[in-house]
Amino acid sequence: MTMEPLYKINVTCINCEHSFETSRVRPSFKKAILSDTDFCGYYKNENPDYYVVRVCPECGFASTENSAASLTEVQKSAFVKQIGNRWIERDFGGQRSLEDALETYKLALLCAQSTGEKDRILASLLHHIAWLYRYQGNQEQEQRFLTYSLDAYVRCYELEGTTGSDARLLYLIGEINRRVGRYSEAVQWFSRVVQDKKIMDSAMIRASREQWALLREQMEAEKLSTSSDGHAAP
Repeated sequence: MTMEPLYKINVTCINCEHSFETSRVRPSFKKAILSDTDFCGYYKNENPDYYVVRVCPECGFASTENSAASLTEVQKSAFVKQIGNRWIERDFGGQRSLEDALETYKLALLCAQSTGEKDRILASLLHHIAWLYRYQGNQEQEQRFLTYSLDAYVRCYELEGTTGSDARLLYLIGEINRRVGRYSEAVQWFSRVVQDKKIMDSAMIRASREQWALLREQMEAEKLSTSSDGHAAP
């Protein structure tokens, strides 16, 4: 008997307390066959990222496992006013297409914004939306949402600060800067990971060194390209 990649879990909505089912990908199916340098994964079977967002079919409130565990009455009121009043009942509990996943992430983003979620949650949602556009080959929208996620990650760093164990956040800020063409900013963030003696995460230090080297090659290539076009290199 072949095991199905999806299984159902029960979730209770933190807005309306309705109990509903949502699908998850079994751990044994979660191994990515390829991963981009900003951690975007590619999978042989179902993509687990498609099922991160849990959408209440009753009221439309969408969240993830990392979202706040409860809402205040003020937050519930803000959600209903901004999103809930316009919700048309839909069930995202079964198998999801890329378009379904995109819809759930955008809904989760609107919900998170309406309830004043932490910047870490907003940054992650925006980053995942950028990945979904990457899967579609929509570079314009990918770049747009990468830039939004970058701003949220930087706010997160500035407000929460970071510890020696949070090298992944610093690396991500560097890598997204590189991906959106902000090379000098990328260099600064990668160098923080490499040079900060408190950071002991060898994988992130190695990744930062590798991307820093790639960045130098990109900058040199662009200088040569600009020079060969008859313009002075910067």
